[in-house]
Amino acid sequence: MIKMQVIGHLGKDALVNNVNGRSVINFSVAHTEKYNDASGSPIEKTIWVECAYWTEKTAVAPYLRKGTQVHVDGGPDVRTYTTNDGRNGATLSCKVTNIQLLGSRVEGPSGTPPSDSGTSNYNAPSSMPSQVTNSAPVAPAVGQDNAIDDLPF
Repeated sequence: MIKMQVIGHLGKDALVNNVNGRSVINFSVAHTEKYNDASGSPIEKTIWVECAYWTEKTAVAPYLRKGTQVHVDGGPDVRTYTTNDGRNGATLSCKVTNIQLLGSRVEGPSGTPPSDSGTSNYNAPSSMPSQVTNSAPVAPAVGQDNAIDDLPF
């Protein structure tokens, strides 16, 4: 089994499509790495991952908006193709099994996202579901008490 995890921001709003009677949510996630090369010059590299979430739980789609930070679990899906000029090509995408919404960009006073100044610019919306999976719900362990009064803080 090969597993893939991606943490990043959506590049555009997700699209819900119907393919052969099945629902799929398509979106792309950008992950940017910042590092220094051998001479000490800063390098910034962004990798885009196309994602396909095959699910009937399409209620999460309205929350998958441009700029939303997500954590995606799934498996790699490699597609090969031939270009118009005869060269072979390949794309790597993620077949999503689990998605967790981490937050969204906080907009500045003018309605634009603030610049990346090293501080956290992300808030988790209160009405946003935090995690959606294709697995069945997990029941609490037998004898486990869910009382809030037992919390040590």
